Amino acid sequence: MSYLFTSESVSEGHPDKVADQISDALIDNFLAFDKSSKVACETLVTTGQVVLAGEVKSKTYLDVQKIARDVINKIGYTKGEYMFDGNSCGVLSAIHEQSPDINQGVDRSSPEEQGAGDQGMMFGYATDETENYMPLALELSHRLLKELAELRRENKDITYLRPDAKSQVTIEYSDDNIPQRIDAIVISTQHDDFNDSDDVMLAKIKKDIVEILIPRVVAKLPAEIQKLFTDNITYHINPTGVFVIGGPHGDTGLTGRKIIVDTYGGKGAHGGGAFSGKDPSKVDRSGAYATRHIAKNLVAAGLCKEVLVQVSYAIGVAEPTSINVETFGTAKVDLTDGEISKRVAKIFDMRPYFIEQRLKLRTPIYSDTAAYGHMGRTPEIKTVSFTNPMGETVSEEVETFTWEKLDYVTQVKEAFNL
Repeated sequence: MSYLFTSESVSEGHPDKVADQISDALIDNFLAFDKSSKVACETLVTTGQVVLAGEVKSKTYLDVQKIARDVINKIGYTKGEYMFDGNSCGVLSAIHEQSPDINQGVDRSSPEEQGAGDQGMMFGYATDETENYMPLALELSHRLLKELAELRRENKDITYLRPDAKSQVTIEYSDDNIPQRIDAIVISTQHDDFNDSDDVMLAKIKKDIVEILIPRVVAKLPAEIQKLFTDNITYHINPTGVFVIGGPHGDTGLTGRKIIVDTYGGKGAHGGGAFSGKDPSKVDRSGAYATRHIAKNLVAAGLCKEVLVQVSYAIGVAEPTSINVETFGTAKVDLTDGEISKRVAKIFDMRPYFIEQRLKLRTPIYSDTAAYGHMGRTPEIKTVSFTNPMGETVSEEVETFTWEKLDYVTQVKEAFNL
């Protein structure tokens, strides 16, 4: 019997994502001027206010207020009528020095023996149902909101959009887990106040979403995914009605409150730790990236159609306490998941230092991760620049989303005789 599965996403203007983007902008600035920075940065945003808190060990000094304001303005909160804008909001910093009790468990005389920044378990997931090995419902949810943001910035085909938005996609699957059709799409988008009645306004928004946004998204999809967009989709567009009050004025935002949006949309599993605002010594972040890297390369190598990879750590200890691979019965080799796990552990060194080196994580690459998902993105080599309060500017060529590279496929094939 067929079944339904749903995933959601939120836009860069969603209050929780505003907080994530500010936290990751701070990470990037600290790493740009001091590669050894240890940072755990939390952000709260509400009506006219930003609060920064956390622990930092770094040799550099930053204007954290300016960094926060720049992020808010870039997102699009630039008008006083939003009750939250980058030029006039208050920014309070309560950032203090990292506890030496934590730092002593991470730093070692030999970098290779760097301990994990915390205990916990992390998961990486991959599936062959999309070209980027991501769950389809989440991939479509992200694409809807990225395209909606493009329409907002163009301010041509749809002129009333504001930054805050959410999406949700429900897909019908067959018994053998093959997507059959899209059952429902939910989109709630913040908008300017209309002079028309609520009914006229909502009809206009629904018409624009269905006739402008959806075709633009569909046109960029592979042909086999386009076929899932039938005339039988149920659309819920701004189902609560008017959505003028939004963003941090409508809902307080906090760093780390959209971890399922950040990962796999409810597929696979999540260890519970957030990513944004954490430097790569925090295995909540680096371990999750490393397990995604493993999972994607295993599926791309043809070892299995779907896989979940778990790693776990003890704080201050370099070697992981466990590595586990689950293929959901889709493995194409005559090995148990336990036997596959042991071979995977030999291919990928999961000590924190080696994860940082393998994935080039001590570079300012994190702002790009803070909206529309940390996984399933396209690696890119680009030059980034940062300026500190002393007027010093640094530029650096970085590689983003390294954990999405298929650079271990050959090694996986050799290890499993594929």
